Amino acid sequence: MNAPYDGDRGQGVGGGGYPGGPPVPPGSGQDGQVPSDPYLQHAYEHDPYQARDLAAQDPVNEALYDRASHPPPPPGTYQEPQPLYQQPPPAPYAPDPRLWAQTPPPEPAGPSRHLPYGDHAATTQFVGVDALVTQASDDREEPDAFAHLFRDQEGTGRPPGPPEPEAAPAPVPPKSGGRASSLLKSSALMAAGTLVSRLTGFVRSLVITAALGAAILGDSFTIAYTLPTMIYILTVGGGLNSVFVPQLVRSMKDDEDGGEAYANRLLTLVMVALGLIVAVAVFAAPLLIHLMSSTIANDAAADSVAVTFARYCLPTIFFMGVHVVMGQILNARGKFGAMMWTPVLNNIVMIFTFGLFIWVYGTSAESRMGVDTIPPEGVRLLGIGTLLGLVVQALAMIPYLREAGFRFRPRFDWKGHGLGKTIKLAKWTVLFVLANQAGVLVVTQLATAAGKLAGKDGTGFLAYSNAQLIWGMPQAIITVSVMAALLPRISRAAHDNDPGAVRDDISQGLRNSAVAIVPVAFTFLALGLPMCTLLYASSGTEAARSMGFILMAFGLGLIPYSVQYVVLRGFYAYEDTRTPFYNTVIVAAVNAAASALCYVVLPARWAVVGMAASYGLAYAVGVGIAWRRLRDRLGGDLDGAHVVRTYARLCLAAIPAAIIGGGVGFALLEFLGDGALGSLVSLICGGILLLGVFFTAAKKMRIEEVNGLMGMVRGRLGR
Repeated sequence: MNAPYDGDRGQGVGGGGYPGGPPVPPGSGQDGQVPSDPYLQHAYEHDPYQARDLAAQDPVNEALYDRASHPPPPPGTYQEPQPLYQQPPPAPYAPDPRLWAQTPPPEPAGPSRHLPYGDHAATTQFVGVDALVTQASDDREEPDAFAHLFRDQEGTGRPPGPPEPEAAPAPVPPKSGGRASSLLKSSALMAAGTLVSRLTGFVRSLVITAALGAAILGDSFTIAYTLPTMIYILTVGGGLNSVFVPQLVRSMKDDEDGGEAYANRLLTLVMVALGLIVAVAVFAAPLLIHLMSSTIANDAAADSVAVTFARYCLPTIFFMGVHVVMGQILNARGKFGAMMWTPVLNNIVMIFTFGLFIWVYGTSAESRMGVDTIPPEGVRLLGIGTLLGLVVQALAMIPYLREAGFRFRPRFDWKGHGLGKTIKLAKWTVLFVLANQAGVLVVTQLATAAGKLAGKDGTGFLAYSNAQLIWGMPQAIITVSVMAALLPRISRAAHDNDPGAVRDDISQGLRNSAVAIVPVAFTFLALGLPMCTLLYASSGTEAARSMGFILMAFGLGLIPYSVQYVVLRGFYAYEDTRTPFYNTVIVAAVNAAASALCYVVLPARWAVVGMAASYGLAYAVGVGIAWRRLRDRLGGDLDGAHVVRTYARLCLAAIPAAIIGGGVGFALLEFLGDGALGSLVSLICGGILLLGVFFTAAKKMRIEEVNGLMGMVRGRLGR
């Protein structure tokens, strides 16, 4: 402690009687004075505070200082104080002399680096002082400070009239939730569009089945209709769907024109390539049909009908690719709705076409029409309507592009503008879809052969496709919509070398989609039979029941299929297309091998059912491999414990729900019959029980994602 001041001895303390002076050796005098007090001298010999050692202890304040809760910084970490006042950085743009409070420069039209993860500026709400400054430029200012004088005198000397009433201030927009709100809005818009598109596509499949039946004629059209999609995915589609979105995002961030020139070059290149592909495919249609199904190709009547259908359908490759490129350009600019809503127009055109066919010729059950009795006019009607649907779908994207500020101008200067890198990346994606379609090709060959061997309706490729269409609807509505909104954000996080943000977004996509995917998968397993007997009753009871068993076999495979889709987006965000290729090779090999085993071992009546179960098994194997590789890519952390715990608890809640709901559904179906009324009652009662038990169990288990979803629904309903 500091000793009290003493006038007689103070001169001997240090040099000049103040604590900071140089010390005097003990016992010595100075100018004949009394020797200094050694205790008073040593009290200030080592002053820790003059050295600014923040780790030293103050003997006075130590008793009042809680060092455990607030430890001091280690020695040597003291930062020099920064100047309190300094010149602000120069403004990056010219000031506006009419405004007192200068506003920040406007954000660009598309996603920007100035907002976290590139959220759209229209869905990000600033509050407080930021809102006042941002909206300061919304008022209409006079271009001239003295313009009001001229306005008062321009009426030929007449006195000015009464002042005009001021306009009411614009209502303040509702508060937004920032990044999460932007994601939810984009996902909701895309989910709504995808829902309507899938529902109309489902109605389209119902009308096609009613018009052509579930026998060899329906298989012939289904193969011809599927062929353009397979060729498109094998050639261009795989790269467009996954590789070009990150490239478009990077061009928007890095190019001076916001990526418009890059998008024009890409669209021009795709149009030229697809035009050449269509010409070759139309010429080689007989060979392609034989490649798809040798069973149909060996039947002269079926081969003739299938080739004719294919030549009408194959030009849709061009319009399919143009539609996808336009949609990806809009997605990169934060416009997600058009790509999900325009396919509705295609479905409407096809529904009208096949409805007209039924109006003229009747349903398949009424006309008993086959490949040898269908008239050429009917084939021509269906072919033209199918082509017209894709044309309308592609042309409907043009107004959305104009609204987003994009103007298409053909550009052929492809060299040296980054397209080579994109094509190199797309090489592995093409191999990826090639491996995937190889598995589909094996299943197509085996399913058509099994259907012909069984000799019963609903046991061939059309039944497999219809069941797979129902099974894939939740995936397209929920998972695809969520990840389409997340993919640009994941791409930016990967570009900024932020693996933590990539991990969080992938975990969020997995857990949010699982809330709906898991119960729907168990619903297909429990109630697939009444679902198909209700929807496909026009094709006959036997065919509808066969499709129901196929849908039940697909059921649980929806869970690994959805997880695989989300996990692969992480590789695409890092522009890694090689790993998804190797993963898909494994999935396709397992699917083909298991399907071939089912074809050999099972009776022809149940072979396609086994193939449907093999599809989910293959993706379960693929998920394990893809998960481990992505986890290693992100530094050994993929939030696995959180994700696995969520899926496990959801499955535990869904198992008793499926047992109770499925049991009641089967009992009602047996009691009331598998007609339209019995199927409807069975589906409604079983579905209500299943969902009620599931959500009750999930609430009791306190599953965070389910409780959040239920809270959001209650909030929307105002409860």
